[in-house]
Amino acid sequence: MRFDVVTLFPELFTPLLITGITRRAYDTGLVDVKFRNPRDFASGNYRRVDDRPFGGGPGMVMMAEPLAKCLADIHSERQEDVPVVLFSPVGKALNHAMVMRLADSQGAVLICGRYEGIDQRFVDMYVTEQISLGDFVLSGGEIAAMALLDAVARLQPGVLGDADSHAQDSFNPALDGLLDCPHYTRPDHWEGRAVPEVLLSGHHIQIERWRRDQRLLLSSHLRPELIEQARAADRLSKADEGLLARYNGGLIDPL
Repeated sequence: MRFDVVTLFPELFTPLLITGITRRAYDTGLVDVKFRNPRDFASGNYRRVDDRPFGGGPGMVMMAEPLAKCLADIHSERQEDVPVVLFSPVGKALNHAMVMRLADSQGAVLICGRYEGIDQRFVDMYVTEQISLGDFVLSGGEIAAMALLDAVARLQPGVLGDADSHAQDSFNPALDGLLDCPHYTRPDHWEGRAVPEVLLSGHHIQIERWRRDQRLLLSSHLRPELIEQARAADRLSKADEGLLARYNGGLIDPL
């Protein structure tokens, strides 16, 4: 797959592409990342890409024309219909389902805005999807683009050391969309705190039940909407529902 990133600051992405486990995805070409700088498509001696907003107000707005020319250059090279994604506070919050969809696609064009935003006419004409990282504002779309690229890269075959690692991630359908359980490693006693005995028992059925229970309790406590989504999809067993009933009835100590 290929992602074309439209950004005024392509150098910000260098650590992402050369560091950590996910670099395997970029080194092998499983995730091909290319950059376009709108300034290269701007006119005039100063190659301006922004101007003051009509109607007044603080800040600057990215101009439509350099972005449109940049996008046209990408389309002429790709010659395939892929989503044009803008990272924006008005977008849908990025979630695992969106990452999985993009991870199983041909890729996308990622538009990283700056300043007060992008001329709305460009958005209306060319952007097919808007994505947000949450209810806060960043200085630009680059951090959001890096988050998306990293999430997509780790889902590619052979990128993680264990092919089943991402199946144990929070929100993964393999966990019925629940939060993951707590994890522990050596030593088994640290600062007066012990690892739960069941994890040391070697009894795999009991361990899996403990992990399932912890996922249910954590999700119910921290993200109750995940429980409702799993219930609506008929993913909860009678044992699951019994545990949740005891927890909500105060028969299990709160987390």
